[in-house]
Amino acid sequence: MKKTLTINLSGLVFHIDDDAYEKLYAYLTQINRHFGNDAEAKEIVEDIENRIAEIFTEKIKSGGEVINLDHVNEVIVIMGTPEAISNEEEEKQPAAGKKFYHTGGKRLYRDPEDKVLGGVCGGLGAYFSIDPVIIRIIFALIFFLGGNGSRYSKRSYGNSC
Repeated sequence: MKKTLTINLSGLVFHIDDDAYEKLYAYLTQINRHFGNDAEAKEIVEDIENRIAEIFTEKIKSGGEVINLDHVNEVIVIMGTPEAISNEEEEKQPAAGKKFYHTGGKRLYRDPEDKVLGGVCGGLGAYFSIDPVIIRIIFALIFFLGGNGSRYSKRSYGNSC
């Protein structure tokens, strides 16, 4: 007979064995220490806890009511060490000062990294693989040279009195 605890992980309640709780607590403490206390680190730790809760939910649905040490060990293997997690985060972010152009298939989107007035020109620049400043200049020229979409500019229709 083992002692179980009730924990709240990412808003979900789980029943967990005492030894599994100790290992999970040590793992989460290690992650908290590794990432620090700034706002971005808290968001990363929260995302990790959300993923752990998802995995535990899948484990409970597939059979069993209590999270045991095997489940926690599987989660640690899936999630990896804090150092491995931080390396993955750094690889996902483009290097500062470099332009990111979408390379896999053509896709039109607003570029959140290069946005001026919503990122539309940045997205078009990424789509056509050119500098977004050129797209912005083209839009400005079209606007100032009368390309405002007015159908009735300088035409005379019908009878004039």
